[in-house]
Amino acid sequence: MAATPMDAEAVALAAMLRARGLIAQSPMTAPIADARASLDRIAAFIGEGSTPIPGERDLRAGGVPARFYPAAAGAPVLVYAHGGSFTVGSLDAWDALMREMVRLSGLAMLHVDYRMFPEHRFPAAPEDMLTAAAWVRDQGWRYALGGDSAGANLALGAAQALRDAGGTQPGFLLLHYGAYDTEYESPSWQRHGGGESGLSRASAAWLWENYLRGPADRRDPRAAPLLGSLHGLPPVFLSIGTHDPLFDQQAALHAALQAAGVPVDMVVADGLPHGFIRQGRFVRKARDVVEASAQALAAAMRG
Repeated sequence: MAATPMDAEAVALAAMLRARGLIAQSPMTAPIADARASLDRIAAFIGEGSTPIPGERDLRAGGVPARFYPAAAGAPVLVYAHGGSFTVGSLDAWDALMREMVRLSGLAMLHVDYRMFPEHRFPAAPEDMLTAAAWVRDQGWRYALGGDSAGANLALGAAQALRDAGGTQPGFLLLHYGAYDTEYESPSWQRHGGGESGLSRASAAWLWENYLRGPADRRDPRAAPLLGSLHGLPPVFLSIGTHDPLFDQQAALHAALQAAGVPVDMVVADGLPHGFIRQGRFVRKARDVVEASAQALAAAMRG
């Protein structure tokens, strides 16, 4: 899916960040504190001017740290997990996106601050996402699950676990360019896995080798939810950029959901790389995806 060049606005944003010295450091080569701080600095710039939601606050969701962004009384809740290869990302770095989603969808947001590697290896992150989602369910709230990149992996895995456990299920899944398998050899990885699109095959190999406890975890649906059953899941909204190394995994999930009889829509953003969902202030196509996803979420949960 690389017939077209990278989107001009995405290219311009990348150049602007470099010019300002805002360069993401890889946890593969930099101290983890430096890698996390570099992402937070980038997020502060791209989300500059974001207005807080009245009443937003930090809380514990079943013991898991999270940030809650309220909406109107009785509004459903989107339980969301950020991206960052299970190693970087923070509540602050996703503030602007969460606030925009509240305003566009009318839903409340619960952003889960799940445990990350290297302090915590698999399955700590999926356990935290499942705990937070179950806590929301147990409050009696109508809820959906969502995330981007590693967070989309966690959201899909939590939906599978909640389905298997019974009880009230999420009403919708909102999944942006997720990592749904532990592979990094597919054609889209070959085309875009050099690092220019936000991910590299080298970093993926390092992550899966170190984040997981051993080879058996590669077959665990909590790490690779594409390997688990997709039957009986709620409707799903997928988004992916054509220049994303994870494109083939997203397409495979789309086809597998259709085969399982799960209603699914997939938005393909032409020319966009991995990690675009928070770039709407600068990239029109990214903003379009945020708006489309908020509309789909609102239609599913408030209709």
